[in-house]
Amino acid sequence: MHFGLTEEQNMLQETLRRFTTQELPPKRLRDRFDEGSGFDEELWRRAAEVGLPGLIVPEEFGGSGLEMLDLALAFEILGDAAAPGPFLGHALATIAISRGGSDEQKSKWLPRLATGEAIGGCALGEDHDLWEPRDWSLALENGFASGSKRFAEVGPRTDVSIVGLAGERIGILEKGAAGLRRVAIDSVDRGRAMADLHFENTPVDVLEAEDGIAGDVMDAARILLAADAFGAAWKLIRTTVEYTQAREQFSTPIAQFQAVKHQLANMAMEAEPMRGLVWYAAYAFDHRPDEVAREAATAKAHVTDRVVQIGRDAVSLHGGIGFTWECDVHFWLKRAMHDRTWLGSPVAHRERLATIANW
Repeated sequence: MHFGLTEEQNMLQETLRRFTTQELPPKRLRDRFDEGSGFDEELWRRAAEVGLPGLIVPEEFGGSGLEMLDLALAFEILGDAAAPGPFLGHALATIAISRGGSDEQKSKWLPRLATGEAIGGCALGEDHDLWEPRDWSLALENGFASGSKRFAEVGPRTDVSIVGLAGERIGILEKGAAGLRRVAIDSVDRGRAMADLHFENTPVDVLEAEDGIAGDVMDAARILLAADAFGAAWKLIRTTVEYTQAREQFSTPIAQFQAVKHQLANMAMEAEPMRGLVWYAAYAFDHRPDEVAREAATAKAHVTDRVVQIGRDAVSLHGGIGFTWECDVHFWLKRAMHDRTWLGSPVAHRERLATIANW
């Protein structure tokens, strides 16, 4: 199977790379990370102007109607830029409502999500690191929920969130819903707004489609996290190569030292094979539904695990400065650490792969 990108896909990445380069110079990225809200109003507005929030929203609702592979390519660029914002939660909300919403739910939310006027979020995890739909325990009684969700990508500006419910269902939660309390979390990746959500007789609108929609959302999340981490990997590698070419010892760039060359080569050798894992999982999401569960779990487990190691190697090759707050490498290392743990560890996803294979 040929996985060279089309002209349109190359153009999409080039457009988004120009966008992130222009809108996220180092100082602005550092300011957002230091501030820690996980949201940049102007960046989101500009992202909406280039069509990023609506990439996967169907054309009939004002979106671009693209596929998961296109969205994964976009997330590579977002990971490369460590772009702060609600991009993952927003994408998952649009996917859930597009695939599982009633006509009324789609008409109400998708046009606003497509333009970025409404910001989407997601609340999937629960206590004790439970992420899988079969483990969701937040129950509805006559349309009202009481309980908690952990590590939700829901910020102060989030307008609509998808919520994992008992019975492997997904509901829609509106901003300002009665009985809802949001407790912000200062997570390792300060470019993402994270929170615990507490419900007390809070109204939740269940998506019309019940069968399969929870699995679709989880597979989409696994793929996008892997794509984001893959983008971060190459940023870490490029940054480290540039540093080792500029840093000198004994009047010689340290990139000329054999041990450093070996480490840089190992980082690149770790990263490049990830491309096929991510792209094929994204392709399978729309074209090979029987394979997507396996491929999404494989990509999430392997890519996020190895990118954290690439980040640690990058810190090491930066020497003493690599361990400081002033060195920008930690933006991408922490991004990779978040991608690795959110939605479950690599161990959890490898166990899931074993289950899928009936081992």
